[in-house]
Amino acid sequence: MPIYRYRAITETGIIVSNTIDEPNKHLAIQKLKRNNLHPINVERSLQRKKTTRTTRKNTQGIEELLKNVDTTNLVLSRERSKRTYFDKLYNAITKTERITSRDIIVFTQNFYLLKKANFNNIHALNTIIESTDNFTFRGILEDILAGVEAGENMYTTMEYYEGIFPYLYINMIKVGELSGNLTNALEQAVEFLEDSDKMNKTLKGILIPNILQFSLIFVLLIIGTLVALPAIQKLYDEIGSKATLPSISIWFQNVINWILTYWFVPLVLIGGIVGVIIWYINTPKGKYNFHYFKYTMPIFGSLIFAIDFSRLMQAMLLNLKNGMRIQDALDVAKNVSKNLVMLSMVEAAINNILIGQSWIEPFERSKLTTPMMTEMLKIGMNTDLTEMMEKLVEYMEMDINNIIQKIIKVLPQLVYSFVGVILIFFVLVVLVPCIEVYMGGFLLSAEAYGF
Repeated sequence: MPIYRYRAITETGIIVSNTIDEPNKHLAIQKLKRNNLHPINVERSLQRKKTTRTTRKNTQGIEELLKNVDTTNLVLSRERSKRTYFDKLYNAITKTERITSRDIIVFTQNFYLLKKANFNNIHALNTIIESTDNFTFRGILEDILAGVEAGENMYTTMEYYEGIFPYLYINMIKVGELSGNLTNALEQAVEFLEDSDKMNKTLKGILIPNILQFSLIFVLLIIGTLVALPAIQKLYDEIGSKATLPSISIWFQNVINWILTYWFVPLVLIGGIVGVIIWYINTPKGKYNFHYFKYTMPIFGSLIFAIDFSRLMQAMLLNLKNGMRIQDALDVAKNVSKNLVMLSMVEAAINNILIGQSWIEPFERSKLTTPMMTEMLKIGMNTDLTEMMEKLVEYMEMDINNIIQKIIKVLPQLVYSFVGVILIFFVLVVLVPCIEVYMGGFLLSAEAYGF
């Protein structure tokens, strides 16, 4: 049985730490609470299984998994052999090994292929665990497996690892398990992870170089203002020249000097503004408005909404294919989003069904969906909703790709504009005075005054 190390606080305020044996993390937390202990931290104690494999990184290829696995006899016991001193040392070093997005993608791909090969969840998880060399991730998968063996759904244990599995990913698995179509949900999850990873790499490729360039120019601007400008003014004074720094240089120098003298004023002001914004966002109305802003903000708003709406339609389509009523399909599918605006539209759609009105009307009234989206749903209600929703999902995928291409074209131009502005400001504030010194024009002013 897995061992969990915990730190908890007693009713008298004393912090205690110990170990506990339970099939999964969820049951371990429940047991601690039953014993009047309030958990602070509960982590699985990972053990390294001796292995001679050294060439593989993270997980094994699925072809090799299928070739080596025994599909007739499932060995449920995963006893570990005695660990040597070096094993313990290795475990201490690697027990917090970072789990990357690639680990999640490879796990989901392998799990999807094993499910297509008619593996049950326990058999598939066992097979993948034995080929996982990331010991932090292995421990999490073993925790999920323990929950499945205890009769729980996979998503139940995944919810305890929201820092590892994305929220949307967990709820896609949840929809798949509740609808009885986990294989299709895994296929969608693979597409979601790969698209997200591709988008993140694209955005990083655009933003990081330009942010570094922007930061470098800004640092040079500050250093030039604090070092170069005073040196130039000192040179003017020493030779008796009446030449002065450009007005914009003097103004910016005064601003920097004021900030250095009264640094606590902007710090308190910025901290107060941030604090008010955070407080407002944590209120019900503020949170709703913030989520609405996510859907309407420039550049990324339309993409965020299109992705959320597409995932909702995909999840609903899975439920409809498994014989659910529209009302139940909406109720289960809403788990794929945590945006309050989307959730409110789904709840309004369910309420409309209960009172005999159109469930499409709340989406149409929101003005966030395009006429094409709602018209396809209306046509589906009069013909074959499942078939029309399949076409809608295909249309949404093309629409999302078009939005991404537009962002890729617009974002670099926007970033270049910011970099260009700070570069021009740097030239006017620092480089222009330096060029004037280099050209020696100030010497004529000094000579005129008898230098």
